[in-house]
Amino acid sequence: MTDQKNTEFAFLEAFTAELSAKKLVFPTSLGATMKIRKALSQADISTDMVTRIIGTEPVLSAKVLHLSNSASFNAQGRKISDLRAATNLLGFSAVRNLAISIGMKQLAENKYNGSLSAQMDGLWRRSLRVAALAMVIARTYTRLSADKAMLAGLLHDIGKFYILNRANHYQELFKSEQVLWDLIDHWHASIGSAILEDWEISEDIRVAVMDHRDHRPGPTHKVALIDVVTVADFLDAHFVNESIDTLDWNTVPVSFKLLNIDKDNIEALMQETRTELALVLKAIN
Repeated sequence: MTDQKNTEFAFLEAFTAELSAKKLVFPTSLGATMKIRKALSQADISTDMVTRIIGTEPVLSAKVLHLSNSASFNAQGRKISDLRAATNLLGFSAVRNLAISIGMKQLAENKYNGSLSAQMDGLWRRSLRVAALAMVIARTYTRLSADKAMLAGLLHDIGKFYILNRANHYQELFKSEQVLWDLIDHWHASIGSAILEDWEISEDIRVAVMDHRDHRPGPTHKVALIDVVTVADFLDAHFVNESIDTLDWNTVPVSFKLLNIDKDNIEALMQETRTELALVLKAIN
């Protein structure tokens, strides 16, 4: 136990130093990075397509949103909280240049072995599924912004991406894969929240990232982004395994009831998500 505590301390110390130095750009999926750079090179690409492409990469999405809220591009200080508005404000040229810059840094950081690379790619695909689920849930069952819900779903595991990436740089700290995943399970929400705070992502997205697994809404709670992410995250395993018929409705999070999602409408939700996810993946193929 002492060795694991020392491992956690050394890792968190390194994270704090990197956070202070404002150097938080890290890979999510090498394949996605390459495809995004290629897709954004199209001369006649539409804003909708640019938004879809950006929305497949968590770090790029957060950086585009951050830039759109900077004084250089947003002199009036109007808060931008979704990728479509951010893309319209920045313009295609600035978004493409940012994507190239971030992509180059991500590629330079990419030194994964086969196991880590596969884990990162699997995590990236899971983030896309949760993003698609969140978008459809928000659009169908709430008055919340579907684009913002998509972004929250995409970023909800950002802390896991960071830890997996940095684990490759601190291999001597992790004696086994079990030690690594114990650290991920314990710290990814807090680290993800700190990363999003550093990137100045809106508070409701940070709350959804930090607390969606432990969300216990009280009687006065009003439907919020955290409910959408809670349900999307919970449904992902059933979505990917096509096992929604085995779902025990007596054990689902309270947010299902708040959103009026039940056994009568769940299949329509799943089908719409499959369509949305196919459109997202087509954008970078």
